[in-house]
Amino acid sequence: MTTGSASISFNKGKKGDALIVAVSCQGTGKIKVAVQSVHASFPLECLADQVSTTYNQLAISGVDRSGVVSVEAPSSVHWSMTIGRGEPPQEEIPTATTESL
Repeated sequence: MTTGSASISFNKGKKGDALIVAVSCQGTGKIKVAVQSVHASFPLECLADQVSTTYNQLAISGVDRSGVVSVEAPSSVHWSMTIGRGEPPQEEIPTATTESL
């Protein structure tokens, strides 16, 4: 677990793979996670008495390049991050149900 702000680099991936960023935190406060190479970011609300986790799969142009994921966090929050690569999620085909008609 880490406290405060930090940046972690990741290596180039295969064309077509998604970038996977999973972040867990504990402690009162909010952290901001930014993937600078693709201009993507997301917040995570952290709680004092439980671990909060977010899992993001980025399947957008440019994620096959190397880059950096930065976390802005107050010193009161402990956090950890996993960065990986994988196949992008399959698009779901919308289906009609009797409830939606």
